[in-house]
Amino acid sequence: MPDETDSHSTRRAGRMRVTPEAEHRMGRQNAATEDEKFLERQAPSFQDTDTWRALRILSEFVEGFDAMAAVGPAVTVFGSARTMPKDPLYETARRLGRLLAEAGYAVITGGGPGTMEAANRGCQEGGGLSVGCNIELPHEQGLNPYVDLGVEFRYFFARKTMFVKYADGFVILPGGFGTLDELFEALTLIQTGKVRHFPVVLVGRDYWAGLLDWVRGTLLPAGTVAEADLALLHLTDDPEEAVEMIRSYATKALAEPNGSELELR
Repeated sequence: MPDETDSHSTRRAGRMRVTPEAEHRMGRQNAATEDEKFLERQAPSFQDTDTWRALRILSEFVEGFDAMAAVGPAVTVFGSARTMPKDPLYETARRLGRLLAEAGYAVITGGGPGTMEAANRGCQEGGGLSVGCNIELPHEQGLNPYVDLGVEFRYFFARKTMFVKYADGFVILPGGFGTLDELFEALTLIQTGKVRHFPVVLVGRDYWAGLLDWVRGTLLPAGTVAEADLALLHLTDDPEEAVEMIRSYATKALAEPNGSELELR
């Protein structure tokens, strides 16, 4: 496990933290560090304006795009930050991460503890590139120790763009409001044609059954979703099957080189 205090283990560039292994995988061995900084002090009143805030938002997108452009094929894995290491779900996520790595995918998570940590851990164990897009929260959620490439964000919307833009699919494990937000964000992007050939795999039949029953029993009869929308979701208990679902979509997407990329217009 890398020691975050060891300068030989990680390198920081702005809000990005990267291990030598990640640099090697992305062809960034000779990436230059930022050795000049803008030192002019701004008045606090200006820092509180929307103009200054817009610049911070822009910087998050620029640094996120720069950090993740060379990640390669990747799958974003979501799930609860509250999952404990002794929970069987932790081992499920860990196995999923390892299988994705062995299939040639980087694993992108929110970079936090619980299910996210387990997926990053499994990815490292499988020899893959483990990516964490962390969010600044009041309770100071830090990057888990199994992240090779870490990017810090202040804004959820900038972070969620990275989750989708650089992924070839989503795997959703049991989680709370944040996980549900990311699930329905992905479904909305597919439904509205912002991304194509983008698989969304739910892991945990018992956990997701009630939600899917509600969608089918309430939303569908009300006409707020279509039957085709239900086909966007794929349900399994098996990490191996989840990976195979991702791979089958990747095969279909070969005819459309940018078929799974988020369209920013």
